[in-house]
Amino acid sequence: MKKSAAPAKVADSSTARSPGAFIRCIRRATLGLCLGLAWALPSYAQMNVEFNIQGAGIGIHLSSYPNLQRIPGYPVYYAPRELANYFFYDGLYWVYVDDTWYDSRWYNGPWRRVDRDLVPLFMLRVPVRYYRRPPSYFQGWRADAAPRWDQHWGADWAHSRPSWDHWNRRQVPVAAPLPLYQRAYSGARYPMQPQRQEVIRLERERSVPQTTGSRSAPSRSPQAEPPAHRPAQASQPDRGPATRPTGAAPVHGTPSPQVQRPSESQGTAGHARGNDKASRGNGQGSDKDNDRHNSNEKGRGAKDGDPDRR
Repeated sequence: MKKSAAPAKVADSSTARSPGAFIRCIRRATLGLCLGLAWALPSYAQMNVEFNIQGAGIGIHLSSYPNLQRIPGYPVYYAPRELANYFFYDGLYWVYVDDTWYDSRWYNGPWRRVDRDLVPLFMLRVPVRYYRRPPSYFQGWRADAAPRWDQHWGADWAHSRPSWDHWNRRQVPVAAPLPLYQRAYSGARYPMQPQRQEVIRLERERSVPQTTGSRSAPSRSPQAEPPAHRPAQASQPDRGPATRPTGAAPVHGTPSPQVQRPSESQGTAGHARGNDKASRGNGQGSDKDNDRHNSNEKGRGAKDGDPDRR
């Protein structure tokens, strides 16, 4: 018994002193520490991982831009040719997979998980018939009505969003325009990196003028405006308005120069002045004739001789 126990004691001591055993112990301790930290990570770190889910990870993989159609009476589009609960609303693409909502700015992801308390109301109001891949619990619900989220998600959710299925159907907001520029990015050209997607989107927004209310008209340069026409009277404020003959119709556009016609009084006065000049002229002529006659008479008297001078 003593001889058999001695080798075992030696083996234990040799194992404890072996360098390989020490390294294995260190590896095991490190692995256990990493697993413990992984379980202890906060929930927001897990959400960051879910934000970067690729389309294939949730069963959504589109090689090209989908065919989207407007749902009548809703500001939402759906993809009738895709075997997925695929929608577009308010500038974002939405999918409903495994009782979870995801959204993305681009049609093929990457997708971001959205909490059910933050899903837009009009997404929750989409009728059942537009879910191309409805889950089993949709069975028995009206096809022309929204899914019974209040029954499915429980009383707590229904209490937090009490009026999710009540709105004025006559005042539906205008649907956001589809980002059709993404059609040019398909297959290998599709940008999977969110940073690249954002750069393309911002470049597109800068190149295309924004719309007011929904669209804004493009600005026009001042040089493109035609020069405004101003009538001649506007540049000469001291002059009175041009006279127009009585009974003449007003002329639209550029006013043509008007010629003033003399009135009857002006014509009469001018005629009188002309008569005065003529009479003065006649008077002057008669005076000259008298002088000439007198001079002739004197000449005759000188020739005949004046008896007094003789």
